[in-house]
Amino acid sequence: MSKEFFDALENLGAENKINTEDLADKIADGIVKAIKRDHPGVLEENICVNIDPEKGKFELKLNKTVVEAVEDAENEISLEDALKVSKKAKIGSQVSIKLDPMKFGRVAAQSAKQSIKHDIKEFERERLLAAYQGKEHECVSATVLKVEPATGNAVLTVDKNEAYLVKSEQIPGEVLKEGDIIKVYVVGIVNPERRPSVRISRTHRDLVKRLFELEVPEIYDGTVEVKAISREAGSRSKIAVWSKDENVDAIGACIGPRRGRIQSIVKELKGEKIDIIPYSEDDAEFIAAALSPADVISVTLAEDGSRSCTVVVPDNQLSLAIGNKGQNAKLAARLTGYKIDIGPEHTIEID
Repeated sequence: MSKEFFDALENLGAENKINTEDLADKIADGIVKAIKRDHPGVLEENICVNIDPEKGKFELKLNKTVVEAVEDAENEISLEDALKVSKKAKIGSQVSIKLDPMKFGRVAAQSAKQSIKHDIKEFERERLLAAYQGKEHECVSATVLKVEPATGNAVLTVDKNEAYLVKSEQIPGEVLKEGDIIKVYVVGIVNPERRPSVRISRTHRDLVKRLFELEVPEIYDGTVEVKAISREAGSRSKIAVWSKDENVDAIGACIGPRRGRIQSIVKELKGEKIDIIPYSEDDAEFIAAALSPADVISVTLAEDGSRSCTVVVPDNQLSLAIGNKGQNAKLAARLTGYKIDIGPEHTIEID
């Protein structure tokens, strides 16, 4: 085949991030299927397709068995005709008959094209799944390649693989720039059986958990356990922690010496506030802590067993407990799994 074919093959491999040799194998498989369609009686083992990008070699051959009387013209050849191909031909041997790729019928060519297209998609699927195997539900570093001005969506590279971070999965208010190195959470592979794509996020609550695992050795080794997380990305997160070792302060471990650990996480999250809450198996105690930074006077759990409660706070702390647009109360409710009704210590009556 001409040099142009192999140049096109190399370009196709580069565009799809597929090794040229692997792509050549895929194309060979596609051509075998095309020959089978054009010559349905030919046995697949008699079809020989050799594509060697390194040597610039492209050969198509049909192997036929030399027989005295031809009964299967697709797979057999007479000795008289075989000797025209090879002087060494004899009954029972095989001879290789070259095929001209340019003489393929239109249907055969179209079949090869469709097969190759399908194989490339399958190869891309396998490559993507292999690249992110073991990274699902993990926090990974990514480099910003570019940001689309119209949509704000960003193209990132993760271990030399491109991934798409849509605007809705970016932290509200953050401005990504080309060359930025950021942490993202790998949510998972979307449509793994068809046209897969990797979904990554900066707003997922588990990004906070993974960042703490990276920064806090006591969480990574299991001494301190993250019990629950609630998050309003870009604004505030609450993380409930508990220590298995009474000699290890869970909150202190998360904050770190001179607040170094918590500050590193806040910096990565673009200034997002983080409340570290001591976890308690006593629901009332846990709810009171979850409403931090507000003080709580009392927590009364519903007697009917429903996960709801009434919380009383000092009069001057009501707005703090509820938070701006109810955010603090909502985060506390998500963290604890309780519906929380907050009221002041004293009811002021107005005449």
